[in-house]
Order: sequence, then structure tokens, then C-alpha cells
Amino acid sequence: MSYPQLLTPEEKLADAKKLLSLPRIVVICGSTRFMTEMNEADLRETNAGKIVVKPGCDMKSPHELWSDPVAAEALKVRLDDLHRAKIRLADDVLVVGDYIGDSTRAEIAYARSLGKPVRFTHPEVDPDA
Repeated sequence: MSYPQLLTPEEKLADAKKLLSLPRIVVICGSTRFMTEMNEADLRETNAGKIVVKPGCDMKSPHELWSDPVAAEALKVRLDDLHRAKIRLADDVLVVGDYIGDSTRAEIAYARSLGKPVRFTHPEVDPDA
């Protein structure tokens, strides 16, 4: 007797997106030094009919939420976890900027390990090119 294949969480999510007729979801990655460019990419991707998720905090700019170094470090860990969740949610990844640091490099590797297509505003910085 054969049993039906159980769907993975990723397959269930893909099926749910189809059932809900959701547009493609793109996650923007990159250094927060490129927040202006990320906002422009958000505008263009939204204009193309996509749902856009991107970093919501620019910890390079002063703010009371990360003024305390201990709180800032804890927040950075939470934000990294949150961004990985955004990558899992997304259909593809857009890397913004002409510089790839360690965090962005890790996000690219994570996205690719999940089979997510990765695009670059500056393809020459693709660490796997």
C-alpha cells in the first residue's frame, strides 16, 4: 500500500500563495548603507506588481531603540532572524548595492540554499559569479 507524500512546509506555503492568488514576493537584501537604493528598488518592484519586504531598521542611523550597545546587539540577532524569515517567505531575492558584506553574503548563501532565485542591482558583486 502506498501512502500519499506529505508536503513540506515550503510546498504548503507555495500552495497557499497560489490558492490566495498572491503576487510574487521579493525580499530586498543588502547593506543598510544602501537604504535609499532599497527604497527605490521597493518602488520599482511594487510598480511591477510585486509584494516587497525589506530591512525595516537602519541601525547605522541613530535611534533610541539601539542606542544601548547591549540592546543593539540583541536587536541585531532578532533582525537577522527576521530577515531570514523574510527570505523564506519570498519567491525571489534582490540584492541592492555595489558592496557585499558578511551579513549580505550569508543572506545570499541562505537564499540559494533554499533554491530562491537571486538578482543583483550590481551583478559584478555576486559572490558566486
